Amino acid sequence: MTDATALLRPAVWQDRIFNGGWISAHGGTHIFTEPATGEQLGRVGLANADDVARAAAEARAAQPAWAASDYKERAAIFRRAAAVIAEHHDELATWIVRETGAIRPKADLELREATAHLQEAAAMLTQPKGQLLASPSGQMSIARRVPHGVVGVISPFNFPLILSIRSIAPALATGNAVVHKPDLQTPISGGVLIARIFEAAGLPEGVLHVLPGAAEAGQAMCSHPGIAMIAFTGSTAVGRSIGELAGRNLKKMSLELGGKNSLIVLDDADPDVAAANVAWGAYLHQGQICMAAGRILLQRGIADAVIERVVAKARALPVGDPMSGKVALGPLISARQVQRLHAIVEDSIAAGATLLAGGTYDRQYYQPTVLAGVRPGMRCFEEELFGPVASVTVFDTDQEAIALASATTGCLALGVISPSLARAMHIADRVPAGHVHINDQTVLAEAHAPFGGGGTSGNGGRHGGTADWDEFTQWQWMTVKTEAPRYPF
Repeated sequence: MTDATALLRPAVWQDRIFNGGWISAHGGTHIFTEPATGEQLGRVGLANADDVARAAAEARAAQPAWAASDYKERAAIFRRAAAVIAEHHDELATWIVRETGAIRPKADLELREATAHLQEAAAMLTQPKGQLLASPSGQMSIARRVPHGVVGVISPFNFPLILSIRSIAPALATGNAVVHKPDLQTPISGGVLIARIFEAAGLPEGVLHVLPGAAEAGQAMCSHPGIAMIAFTGSTAVGRSIGELAGRNLKKMSLELGGKNSLIVLDDADPDVAAANVAWGAYLHQGQICMAAGRILLQRGIADAVIERVVAKARALPVGDPMSGKVALGPLISARQVQRLHAIVEDSIAAGATLLAGGTYDRQYYQPTVLAGVRPGMRCFEEELFGPVASVTVFDTDQEAIALASATTGCLALGVISPSLARAMHIADRVPAGHVHINDQTVLAEAHAPFGGGGTSGNGGRHGGTADWDEFTQWQWMTVKTEAPRYPF
């Protein structure tokens, strides 16, 4: 990581923030650690409200020239950024593993999907930006997409690269400048990495600012009049605060929040296939995914067979330092998250749930857990877990499954496993969810597909594909007449 040829060599970014170059922050510095070992990984600049104000002003000044620049060159910048990722793939993957506690396949997936988002952004530059409307003879009436100006992006720790770049790339592609605040637990994977690839790709100075910061920086972004939009990904609780503050300042908002997602397994499913989907949906990246299968709903005729198989998987999955390359699950991001998860598990057991596997931890390593006999009202049924817990509820009828899955104010993702597509579609059509997957688990996302949720899972905004035009631009009506009319006044 200290190789002189490395993209992320600390001599470039340590103790600094990014404004097109690397500068000192008014807030001092921040030390971040490796969740698997507790060892210090590095220090980044810590942005405060003054840094946000400076970034907003510089971004606002740089944005018009960026929006007016040649579309071919802008597209080439995104393609060059994708090539930088490919060139430094192993180096970047190692940072993601160490900083997020991810296993290597998860890090590889992040890099692949980040590349896909960059490629989609490049493709946006040749897509239509408006519509020709009906108009009288001698006049043109046009509806065209124009950028907001400066977009503020605030991203979380769990998939920091994807959940940052999926907003940054389309915001830039549509002609905006960006001020970005990555999570302080993952400032490299969610921030410095992105700054470095765009720096290497030739993005003009001032168009992208990367400001690792605490709540002060986020609040300043939501309040500053020079930032027109906030794209936030994170917890529902923080999203409420972001939404309130940004709304008070009349900013456009895109809020992608947590969810209580259900994976429904009908009694005609294959138990082995179902169990594999349950384990993947509940345990991937230690369950620290907004799309994780937080409710496992099993029809009674198949429940015992699936539970038996999931318990066996939970007991066999190795947990440990992901840098060893020999584990399926790494650490949770922090000791605080361990304590929160364990309290949910213990409270649910006290309320009548049955612990069949796991339920223990060592430092930040939480064992894959299976809780059966879960009922509405228990914490593991109601709250987003963000940990490796399969919370199992048994149902009898399809209508009961619909009611259980719908008993939430925010379902980001829904999965239904059954060879009977008619039954599965009937259920899927009746459970409100941001995205639905028939014969698959809940953890799915692709750069070209609209992604997001409603209610406590978000404000209905979407990332990906044509939805990016909806989020990162606004409509402008333009009329063009061959000559000015003579009005009677």
